[in-house]
Amino acid sequence: MKFERSETGFILSHKDQIVLQHSHSSPILFVGTGNATYDMYRGNFDIKDYVNERIALRCFTIKGDGQAVRIEFHYEGELQITLCAEETPEGRLKIGFHDAKESLNRVWIRLDASKDEKIYGCGEQLTYFNLRGHNFPLWTSEPGVGRNKASYITWQADVKDRAGGDYYNTNYPQPTFVSSDRYFVHLQTTAYADFDFRHSDFHELQCWAIPDYLLFDCEQSFPALVHNIYGLFGTQPEMPDWVHDGVILGIQGGTETTLEKLHKAKAAGIKVAGAWCQDWQGIKITSFGKRLQWDWQWNPDLYPELDSKIHALKREGIRFLGYINPYVLEDFPLYQEAASKGYLATRQDGSKYVVDFGEFYCGVVDFTNPAACEWYKGVIKTNMIDFGLDGWMADFGEYLPTDCTLANGKSAEIEHNDWPRRWAKINHEAIEEAGKTDDILFFMRAGYTGIQRYCHTLWAGDQCVNWNIDDGMPSVINGALSSGLLGNGIHHSDIGGYTTLHGMKRDRELFMRWAEMAAFTPMMRTHEGNRPADNHQFDTDTETLCHLARMTRIFTHLKPYIKAAVKENALTGMPVQRPLFMHYEGDALSYEIMYEYLFGRDLLVAPVYEQGARQRKLYLPPDQWIHIWSGEHYQGGWVEVEAPIGKPAVFYRASSADTVLFAKIQDAAEDLL
Repeated sequence: MKFERSETGFILSHKDQIVLQHSHSSPILFVGTGNATYDMYRGNFDIKDYVNERIALRCFTIKGDGQAVRIEFHYEGELQITLCAEETPEGRLKIGFHDAKESLNRVWIRLDASKDEKIYGCGEQLTYFNLRGHNFPLWTSEPGVGRNKASYITWQADVKDRAGGDYYNTNYPQPTFVSSDRYFVHLQTTAYADFDFRHSDFHELQCWAIPDYLLFDCEQSFPALVHNIYGLFGTQPEMPDWVHDGVILGIQGGTETTLEKLHKAKAAGIKVAGAWCQDWQGIKITSFGKRLQWDWQWNPDLYPELDSKIHALKREGIRFLGYINPYVLEDFPLYQEAASKGYLATRQDGSKYVVDFGEFYCGVVDFTNPAACEWYKGVIKTNMIDFGLDGWMADFGEYLPTDCTLANGKSAEIEHNDWPRRWAKINHEAIEEAGKTDDILFFMRAGYTGIQRYCHTLWAGDQCVNWNIDDGMPSVINGALSSGLLGNGIHHSDIGGYTTLHGMKRDRELFMRWAEMAAFTPMMRTHEGNRPADNHQFDTDTETLCHLARMTRIFTHLKPYIKAAVKENALTGMPVQRPLFMHYEGDALSYEIMYEYLFGRDLLVAPVYEQGARQRKLYLPPDQWIHIWSGEHYQGGWVEVEAPIGKPAVFYRASSADTVLFAKIQDAAEDLL
């Protein structure tokens, strides 16, 4: 850390990177007061803020030396807030926020920026990979349908369901970003925040509370930087070995339907690792489509004999996965038990509080109550793990309303963003306490700071069943790359998408192209969507079955390579899906590339994400690349290759230690014996 004072200001730098550059004419800190309103409708938030006051803090006094500096900011002679800068034992720069005037509840801090730098991260961002030129409100919520206010689908979703969303809406925000200048910034807060990257010479971070601190560090390379971030947040454990043995098929409808579809898939040559039956605990039909009965225990009416069939499937090498979320259905057994024990969030007067989830209501299990946490872990261990489930979708986490009352006495507005981390912790600890971390997989869409050490794998959420760059197939590539930079290196998506509304219906081509992409991700899993009858499914026709069989054979052929990348993620924080600049830092174009990625160190994947396309134009960073289908060699730069269905644009490095494995990908795809 280096602190330099001038007559009118100061410069705070770390490892020769300027962090704060303050002067009387260009202050770096603003404080104020505001009143926020949160209107939640089924996980979608209409948030407004009335700023009563915003004060530029120009006057300051300095206390301390070069090892630890206190910067006291005054306004009209009165102390407003103090920044305390010091190096942590790990060598990061930490700037604490202290002595804030009691009335203040808004902070804006400006960090030094360079004109040409690119910005990435802020959780899982779906529309943009490089965030420069935009601001990003950071609040976990439903991401919305369409996510583009200029699109007709988003307009329909807004008008009909108040659910259209915008480019910044995400299940997983995080107040952390990474710069192309090889530094990261993390703001420690769970309050609503807004990171603004629209200015050429500064980044402005806004927070609707006094943050705890800001962390900054930089490294000489991107691999070193992601390892630094891994050391801060932790990272996901390795996935169970069985996940790499094929696709996890999303199936609904009961025991007989599940067994029939599994038989059909295996007969077609599909490598099947598991059956994911989200309706294992029963269904509810609403105007949205097929929903689930949120009382987390086996429904023997819909799934007769599952208690024995689940073990028979496992002997055949097929795992059974289910579903759970942090809420309990009103007036059902788990709700009644939780309510009687005081484990649910309440109204301010202690009375009943339920949340509208779309034509049914649920109680909120209060994860600030340690007894409620232990109870819910017990539900998972008894009703799911002991029953025989080998995995599940741990859904939601982003719905905590801001007007409920919690056991720890904190505002639900402040707890809201932290709720996904608490939910991930419940699942992780239940599995860990059962001694099943190496056997059981759970996956989440919601997230926030700290989820990395608890969530086994992210999934990209509820994409539309279309090709839209904001909310369709292409968006999951940005989601994987942005979240991967922050310690979430295992990521996947619903093959074919999920949201089937407003005239959208999944067709064969979309399903096939999505399956091609999924074969080059850490995990393959299908989903029927919210209206299965409207969507093309993996078993709709023979052509689709054969195509999925080819893709699963590629996926399983790559098992040793994928497992090595997953292990590297667990040990170092290096994500499995990586931006091109991760290994080509000197190549300026690599920082601009969207919709392609490095899969591990040695594979480059450029999914076909445009309807009807049979060629793919893509960028190859400077290296020796071999096209897996033709065997042709490329030196790097912009190229265009044939990419018919079944042969996505994938290349491998000629100098890889796995060239023999890669050279046999085409043979593996064709081997259906």
